[in-house]
Amino acid sequence: MEKKAYCFTAIVGQEDMKTALILNAINPNLGGVLIRGEKGTAKSTAVRALAELLPARAEVSGCRFGCAPEEEAHMCAECKEKTEFETVWREMTVIDLPVSATEDRVVGTLDMEHAIKTGEKKFEPGILAKSNRNILYVDEVNLLDDHVVDVLLDSAAMGVNTVEREGVSYSHPARFILVGTMNPEEGDLRPQLIDRFALSVTVTGERDIEKRMAVVEKRLKYENSPDEFFEEFEPMQQKLRERIVKAQEIIDQIQYSRDVLERIARICIELDVNGHRADIVMLKTAMTLAAYSGRTDVIEEDVLEAAKLALPHRMRRNPFEDVQFDYAMVANI
Repeated sequence: MEKKAYCFTAIVGQEDMKTALILNAINPNLGGVLIRGEKGTAKSTAVRALAELLPARAEVSGCRFGCAPEEEAHMCAECKEKTEFETVWREMTVIDLPVSATEDRVVGTLDMEHAIKTGEKKFEPGILAKSNRNILYVDEVNLLDDHVVDVLLDSAAMGVNTVEREGVSYSHPARFILVGTMNPEEGDLRPQLIDRFALSVTVTGERDIEKRMAVVEKRLKYENSPDEFFEEFEPMQQKLRERIVKAQEIIDQIQYSRDVLERIARICIELDVNGHRADIVMLKTAMTLAAYSGRTDVIEEDVLEAAKLALPHRMRRNPFEDVQFDYAMVANI
């Protein structure tokens, strides 16, 4: 029997990482998160714990892409043609993408011989098909082939995967939470690719003695007394689960003012970030933070928190320069 993932609320520290993951769970349209940090800092543990935390959701029974029965606009072609279908409930899962994955394994393949003989498209799903409405986890994303990373980021941004071979094309929904992790000591991503991740956080080992002790104690309890461990944290898990669901319900009601837009633009100009994607991501993140707080309006604290998550990896830097995000300085802009 497979062991349950670690409790999300039991993870000690790493608040920025946990917030970034939760925001993407609330609003999958954000565009994912890049987690940079040394080994043993709960990166993969947090990703799998998030999937365990989130509630089960409805799927069209038998659908290869796990389409949502209430979201016709995001259904695959096969589901759209159905006049009626059965609904099943399934848990969100983490789909791992290995570093050695080829483009065909990621996007899927078209059987050209079958298409020529019968005139029908025969699509063999890839990793992106399995990832629809799930979490796509790419460990050591910096070691992936750049072209494969491009494909992932394009699908994450568009919510659709399109495969084209010799004039034949096939499209299917690919709306997933993209989480990439990497150890900067093993090399970095190209700036153009880093910019495509909506949020970025850096994690390090805890330097506080009490927190380090708590990490060890909780981990051992999880391994040696799992029933007690899950019983202890389930009330906190349920409270956070309900908070996320409520945020998902009100995310489309969030309002922002012109002052908020102006503040975002001023911050991006002052920090000399690249392009305009930063402004868009900051606003989306601020709106999602408002929903997570149970509000329907964006306030200054949302903007500042959004800046901390959306801007550090977009700030201009010279080669070998480590640019630090100054929260206090940004608050005074």
